[in-house]
Amino acid sequence: MVRHSRITLRHLLAACSLLLPAAAFAASPDSSNAAKSNARDEPTPLVIAHRGASGYVPEHTLASYALAILQGADYIEPDLVMTRDGQLVARHDNELGLTTDVADHPEFADRKRTQEVDGVSLTGWFSEDFTLAELKTLRAIERIPDIRPGNARMDGSLEIPTLQEIIDLVKTMQLSERRRIGLYIETKHSTHFQQLGLAMERPLVRTLHRNGYAGRNAPVYIQSFEVDNLKTLSRLTQLRLVQLFGGGQPYDQQVRGSDLTYAKMATADGLKAIARYAAGVGPEKSYIIPRDANGNLGEPTDFVPNAHAAGLKVHPYTFRAENTFLPTNLRNGDEPSERGDIEADIRAYLDAGIDGLFIDQPDIAVKVRAQAE
Repeated sequence: MVRHSRITLRHLLAACSLLLPAAAFAASPDSSNAAKSNARDEPTPLVIAHRGASGYVPEHTLASYALAILQGADYIEPDLVMTRDGQLVARHDNELGLTTDVADHPEFADRKRTQEVDGVSLTGWFSEDFTLAELKTLRAIERIPDIRPGNARMDGSLEIPTLQEIIDLVKTMQLSERRRIGLYIETKHSTHFQQLGLAMERPLVRTLHRNGYAGRNAPVYIQSFEVDNLKTLSRLTQLRLVQLFGGGQPYDQQVRGSDLTYAKMATADGLKAIARYAAGVGPEKSYIIPRDANGNLGEPTDFVPNAHAAGLKVHPYTFRAENTFLPTNLRNGDEPSERGDIEADIRAYLDAGIDGLFIDQPDIAVKVRAQAE
């Protein structure tokens, strides 16, 4: 099994290197029959590859996105941060130490510093201190090597992709796969980048529109944990927007002195307010089915029916196959990295009425969806 995995990943890397040059000649998203399908024709539940197929390949790399597409994901999810020269690149955090080999580059040792990001003090290397050319000298590493040691075998072999490179990959694979493949983009640290003069909303919309992604039927969602940047985006584009839910308070609301919290936003009235600027919501899974005192799944809340009553799609995050992420009663033994009964976890949320899900192993969700049809 390990030998087969290595061959597959090697072939995947080779395929990515071949696909990108071909993407320059790929049709725009609106020119293929697959891309012309209406948003109403999308599968249910929608399978969204969380940071790509990040359960198998280091996150936010072209290999991770390509594997997710080959596994049948409907959408891939790039998280976006800004570079010093205003380029959009895919990283979950603007701090680069967790997912790149920047610490092994002595030429960047003096870039390490401490700053506050979204109200939290962080020490490391930050995307806004690097040009795109400098970031291209770095290579991705696995975020959680103790849980995913197989992924760590690829450390040092994969670049940090730009948004345009991701779009080019999707365009090309959309043609070869003969189906619609979507982008589910998250804007990271919006207020932080605005304060640095690196606001990403307009560059993001320009890039998407330039590539033919426009209107509510385009295969694009844009999501954020903040509120005001989604409202700004709603004035810049008709692309579908999604309000994410975390814990506590959205950072932009904290900065402006608002008393708006995620808990208030999760009420029936709060969801109706979100529907004025967004097409969907992305709650952490416990908003839908909380766990009990023993760590097992409890009973569903009224979040999904209230969201649907407001006209919102519900796409919770994040489904992961390893024991450490699963409810206690769905784990397989005591080893944190062992795969548990993620299929049962997914089915419980499907029964609760969700419209889509973020998952690190998209092939599993595709299989569960097929079994439910």
